[in-house]
Amino acid sequence: MAMGNDPKEKYILVGIAERDEEEAYSSLDELADLLDTAGGEALFQFIQKRQHPDPATYIGKGKADELRELIDMHDADGIVCDDELSPSQIRNLTQILDTKVIDRTILILDIFAAHAMTREGKLQVEMAQLKYRLSHLQGLGVSLSRQGGGIGTRGPGETKLETDRRRVKSRIASLNKEIRHLGQMRENTRKRRINGTTPIAAIIGYTNAGKSTLLNRLTEAEVYADDKLFATLDPTTRKCRFPDGTQFLLTDTVGFINKLPHNLIDAFRSTLEEAGFADILIHVVDASDPERDMHIRIVYDTLRELGIEGKPIVTVFNKTDKLPADHDEKLYDERANIGVLTSVKNGTGLDQLFKALADLKESMNLYEN
Repeated sequence: MAMGNDPKEKYILVGIAERDEEEAYSSLDELADLLDTAGGEALFQFIQKRQHPDPATYIGKGKADELRELIDMHDADGIVCDDELSPSQIRNLTQILDTKVIDRTILILDIFAAHAMTREGKLQVEMAQLKYRLSHLQGLGVSLSRQGGGIGTRGPGETKLETDRRRVKSRIASLNKEIRHLGQMRENTRKRRINGTTPIAAIIGYTNAGKSTLLNRLTEAEVYADDKLFATLDPTTRKCRFPDGTQFLLTDTVGFINKLPHNLIDAFRSTLEEAGFADILIHVVDASDPERDMHIRIVYDTLRELGIEGKPIVTVFNKTDKLPADHDEKLYDERANIGVLTSVKNGTGLDQLFKALADLKESMNLYEN
């Protein structure tokens, strides 16, 4: 990660277009945003059209040779692939390209390692990193010998990769024990909330949709919010009182993203399950993002994977101030009970959100204040 006046590491983004080439480029655009969040810079995108990733080199030997010429020509620090690579793919690409090879999972884990603030969050990130690296020790060992520090090496770091599998498994077991203990403490806190008199609303959504900004606006929580992917990871719960006197406990959750590593879903399951204990879900969508429909689908797919379905949902189409003046497309979420249009940053549309939540509270006969 570039710090201070240090130059940014520069990477070529590499992806596979199995069907829709436009979708592949859109995914690489998001990968560029992830790289920017990690402190790196994307030089350009390199797409290979093929039905399936090559099991040996991801993009095929011929394209890998072509990519090596581009790396040398542009003096790139490495490549970032848009999918999770196997150990053999990492090893083979590293040998062919003679440069740092990072996949989407390593990049996301690196960002999580940099942004986790709480003890539980840091432990969950380390758990996810170690599980990934345990299955990739052979390929990563070769790659790390050429990459030194920088992006992809935060968190446990190279020293963890140099340990044998037995020590890594022992560390994972130790982390499991401590995370379970912290999870029990979280469970006790949840029970106190559930047994209270104030209904609970969990704020969910795709990363960078404006969840933390909404929490700050409604509760003055002063949670860190930035125009970056995964700016905040650790859940925050605050009480909110609307102008009509209606009260809610609002819980912010970690953002969802396409191709979210399964190890992260597993590690953050207890945190993500905050949504499962809520009475109502507030689904924040970036209305100005051209990929919003795909983001909505990914959020619901992730909720289904977590077993969180059937909750009343208020969908907040945020950032409407960024829509072009001639925008006439209807903003709609067919799975939501109510949809409201807002610009949380400007404070517009919040009265409709207050009314939507108050109406749901009344119709569900939730707790008296």
